[in-house]
This record gives sequence, structure tokens and C-alpha cells, in this order.
Amino acid sequence: MFRILVVDDDKHTRMLLRAILENDNYTVLTATNGEEALEVLGREHVDLVVLDIMMPKMDGYEFTKLIRKTNETLPILMVTAKHLPADEKKGFLVGTDDYITKPIDEEKLLLRIKALLRRAQIVNEKRITIGDVVLDYNSFTVTRNGETQQLPQKEFLLLYKLLSYPGQIFTRIQLMDEIWGTNSDTGWETVTVHIGRLRKRFEGWDEFEIVAVRGLGYKAVKKV
Repeated sequence: MFRILVVDDDKHTRMLLRAILENDNYTVLTATNGEEALEVLGREHVDLVVLDIMMPKMDGYEFTKLIRKTNETLPILMVTAKHLPADEKKGFLVGTDDYITKPIDEEKLLLRIKALLRRAQIVNEKRITIGDVVLDYNSFTVTRNGETQQLPQKEFLLLYKLLSYPGQIFTRIQLMDEIWGTNSDTGWETVTVHIGRLRKRFEGWDEFEIVAVRGLGYKAVKKV
């Protein structure tokens, strides 16, 4: 069972978040500010932090900045009454993974948490499992029913990126910058070629599909 640390100086918000999360079968720990949260992290295993920004002693920005110096992969979700774009931008700059505003939308909160936990698992294990298919980042291989294919590096990285965020559309430029680098002299047409190879390689597979979204880019669709 995943363990979530709720950090908020408002008692009623802590009680609300605890009720929402426990109802969804999470184990909940609480803290009233950043300093207390650091103490909890020092003695307890935590899979994700739900964090307010405006708190006494140590606010959410400072807490996140400190955590990122020693832990780059712990998912942090800021839940705050601060609505301005500048506040959200600052949150991402100090290292939060996601940001939602109060009043709390219960469904949105739970969906964001599930997505963050899934991505954290992918990062930590460097492996994606979809039905009988396993993508192993360390070996650039795709295994299905005991048969293993070793993909060229760029093809594997493209596939791994798309399947890490199923349903999310990525433009060719986004994929180009991330896989080949922003300083690459290669044109975005290279992405189209590599995607074409991937679609042909995995044509007819029941577990996933790479879909071209006209005028936008590509997305991966999980079927199992």
C-alpha cells in the first residue's frame, strides 16, 4: 500500500485530504509544516508528498527545494490556494512534479496522484510492463512472451517516452528535443521516420499502439 505524506498547516484541510486518500486505500501520514515534514521523511518511508505552499516555519517552496537536493524522484504534488501563474511557475522551478489549486477537486486529486505514482515507479525501476510486454531501459529491449527484441537506441527511447505517458500527445519538436537534444542538426522529419519504424515493428500487437494525431504529433495507446 502506498504511503502519502500530507503537509498542510490547516487542520481541516489535513482531515479532508486524509479522508479522501484513506477512502482510496492509501496510508496517510501528516505534518503541519515543512520542518515537521522533513522529520517524518527522516523516519518513515513515503511514496508521495501532497504539499501546501503557505505554511509557518518552512513553506512548500523551501521544503521542495531542500528535498530536491537529496531526492530527485520523490513525487511532490502542490495543493494550494495560490492561483497566479507566477506561483505555479515557481513551484515547478523549485522541483514540484504537479500543481493543483484549492478548492480541492477530489477526482482530479486522485487522478494526479495515480499518474505521479505510476511515473515514479517507471523512473525507479526503469521498466514498463504492459500485459505480457516488458520494456527494459537498461538494455533497450522489448520482451513479449519470452521473445526479446533489442531496439536501436533512438527507437527505444521514443517508445519508452510515449509509453511512460500513455494517452498524452507529444509534438515532433518535443520528441526531437528530448531524444536527439536541442542542439541536434537533425530535422524533425527524423522523428517521423523512427515512429514509422516503431509502428511497423509492433504492428498488430494487442498490448499497445502508436497513434498519429493529425496536425499535432503522436501518442501511445495502451490496450490492456
